[in-house]
Amino acid sequence: MSHDIALVDGNNFYVSCERAFNPALEQRPVVVLSNNDGCVVSRSNEAKALGIKMGVPYFEVKHLTKSHGLIWLSSNYTLYGDMSARMMSILGAFAPEQEIYSIDECFLDFTGMVVDQIARGRKMRATVRQYIGIQTCVGIGPSKTMAKLANHIAKKQPQFRGVFAWSALTATEQDAMMAGLEVGEVWGIGRRLNAQLDNLGIRSALDLKQADPAAMRRRFSVVMERTIAELNGVACLDLEDVAPRKEQIMCSRSFGRPVTDLADLKEAVMSYTVRAAARMREQSSACHSRSSSSVASNADTSARHKCRGPVS
Repeated sequence: MSHDIALVDGNNFYVSCERAFNPALEQRPVVVLSNNDGCVVSRSNEAKALGIKMGVPYFEVKHLTKSHGLIWLSSNYTLYGDMSARMMSILGAFAPEQEIYSIDECFLDFTGMVVDQIARGRKMRATVRQYIGIQTCVGIGPSKTMAKLANHIAKKQPQFRGVFAWSALTATEQDAMMAGLEVGEVWGIGRRLNAQLDNLGIRSALDLKQADPAAMRRRFSVVMERTIAELNGVACLDLEDVAPRKEQIMCSRSFGRPVTDLADLKEAVMSYTVRAAARMREQSSACHSRSSSSVASNADTSARHKCRGPVS
C-alpha cells in the first residue's frame, strides 16, 4: 500500500509562541535568545531578512536594535512546551497515527484515508492558527523523507500558501521540482555528506534520487540506501507511536541578577528540581545517585589514568 505522510511544523516556533501572547510583535524583527541570553535560537522572518543567522551570538547583532528596531526576548521554555502540547493535541485529531518528532514538528499518517490532501493540510493550518495563534507549514509525501522535503517547499515557496503535496504534481513535475532542490535539503544529509556527494557530482535531490542504491550503500551505508528508496516513494521509516524515553532530563534557567542570598538560591534549586522530577514521572522513569565517596573514588581513578606520573 502506498503511504500518505504529512509533516507539520510551527514556523519560527519560539517567536510564534511569543507573538501569540503579544500581537504587537507581529511584523517586527524579533529574536528569542538562549537561556543566558547569549545566542539567537529563534528568528522571525523579518529578523531573517536582516541577515541574522541561527545561533549567532547576540552581541554581534545587538546594533540592529537601534538601526532596525530589532526586538530580543529571553527564552521561556515553559511557555513553548505548553504551546507545543496544545499544537500536537490539535494536529493529532486529524489522523489516526501521529509521531511527535520535536517540540514544533510532528508526522501524521493519512494512509488509507480518502481525503483531499491539500484541503486537509489547509484545514490543519487554519485550525492551529485559530486555536493557538501559531503559523504552520504542511508537507505531504509518500515517505517521511519526501514529507520533510515537501515541508521545506511549503515553507520556502509562497505560491503553495504553506501546504505542498507531491501528489499534486505529475512524475515529470516532481523530478523538475527535485532538480531545483540542493541535496543538502534532503533529510539526513548533513554538511559532511553534502561535501562527499558533491564530489560525486550529486548536487540536487533529483541526483540523489537517481543514484544507484546498491553502489551508494557500499560507499556510504544502508541509511543512504534507505534515503534513496524514500526519495523514490518507498516508505522505509515507520511512524513511532511513542517517543523514546529521555536518558537525561534537565531543567535550568539563568538568573536575571546576581543571587547572594542562600535562601533564594535554595528556593530556585528546589523549584527546578520539582519540574525536572515531574518530567521524569511523565515518562515513568526513575533516577539514582552515587555517594560522594564513590564519585571521589571514580574521579581519583580517572585522574590516575590520565597522569603518567604518581598522583599526589
